[in-house]
Amino acid sequence: MKKQKVTFADIAAYTHFSKTTISRYFNNPDSLTLENQQKIADALVALDYKENKVGRILASGRTEFVGIIIPNLYMHYYSEMLNQILATYETYGYKFLVFAGNDMADVERKYIRELLAYNIEGMIILSPTLSSEELASYNLPVVGIEREDQYICSVNTDNYMGGMQAASLLKKSCCDILIHVNARMPETTPAFGRIQGFTDICRENNLPYDLTLTDLGNTFRENRENIMELVDCWEQKYPDKKKGIFMPNDTHANVLLNILIQKYGKLPDTYQIIGFDNSPISEEAVVPISTVGQQIPVIAGEAMSLLSSLMDERKKRKPVPLKEPIHKVITPILIRRSTTK
Repeated sequence: MKKQKVTFADIAAYTHFSKTTISRYFNNPDSLTLENQQKIADALVALDYKENKVGRILASGRTEFVGIIIPNLYMHYYSEMLNQILATYETYGYKFLVFAGNDMADVERKYIRELLAYNIEGMIILSPTLSSEELASYNLPVVGIEREDQYICSVNTDNYMGGMQAASLLKKSCCDILIHVNARMPETTPAFGRIQGFTDICRENNLPYDLTLTDLGNTFRENRENIMELVDCWEQKYPDKKKGIFMPNDTHANVLLNILIQKYGKLPDTYQIIGFDNSPISEEAVVPISTVGQQIPVIAGEAMSLLSSLMDERKKRKPVPLKEPIHKVITPILIRRSTTK
C-alpha cells in the first residue's frame, strides 16, 4: 500500500502542539523556544516527514531561489566561480537559476524578467553588461562580483594589488620589457585596478613597459587569432629582449602559452608569463602558469554570505534598508609556477 504523506495535523498530534505552532516552526522558527524547536525536529525524524517544497513556497511566497547571471562559461574564471557559488547550497540552502548573458544587454534584461517571474529572492551578477543603477532599480537584493558596483553591494579582488604583484614578479624575473594585455574599460570597473597597479610599479622602478589594450574576443578561435597577432607584433618590436607578459586572465595566458609551445616546441627563455585568477587551467596547463590568485572560494562564500544577510533582512517584519551598498575586497595571492623564474 502507498504510504500516506505526513501532514501538519500528524505532527501536531504527535507533539501535542497546535497546527499553528507547527506552521510557525517551518515559517518562523525563531518565534519558538529552542526546546520546542527540538521537540518538533525530533518528531519529523520519528514520523519520517518529507517536506512539500511546493506547498511551502505557495504558503510563504519564499522560493529559496537565487538568480545568477554570468558573462559566459568559456572563461575558466567564470566556470570555477559558478562552481564555488553552487557549492554554497550546503551552507545556505538556496537553489540557483543560472543564465549566461554573452554581453547582450537586451538578452540579460529578458533573463532578469524570467528570474523575477520565478519569484527569486536575490541575484548574484558577474556580468558587467547592465549598470549597477539599473540592477538596483529591480528592488531586489543584488551582489556583484568583479563588476561596476556603485549602486549595489559587491565582493571584489584587490585588483590594484594584483597588478602590482604581477609587475613585481616580472621585474624579479629580470625581464627587459614588461607587457600587460587587457581590454579597454572604464575606471569604475574593478579590473581597471590591474592596469593601474601594473603601470605604477613600472613607473616607480623606471621599467620599460608596453600596455596593450585590445579586445581579444569571446571564443577560443578569436582569442587564438588575436593573441597570435600580438606574438608576431612583440617579436618584431622586441626580437632579442626578454618579454614579461601579464595576461588579463588564466584562460588567455594558457592560449598564449600553447601558441609559443606549438611555435618553438617549448616555452622560450625570452618569454615569462603570468595570468590572473588561479582558475584550474593555470595549474593544469602543460607548463603550470604563474598567476595572481583570486581567492575564488572565498569570494563566492563572501558573496553568498552577504546576499543571504540582505535577503534575511527583507524577510523581517520591519526590515532596515541599507544606507549605502556594502563593498568587500579580497586580497589576491601571488602564485609562482613554471612560466616565471
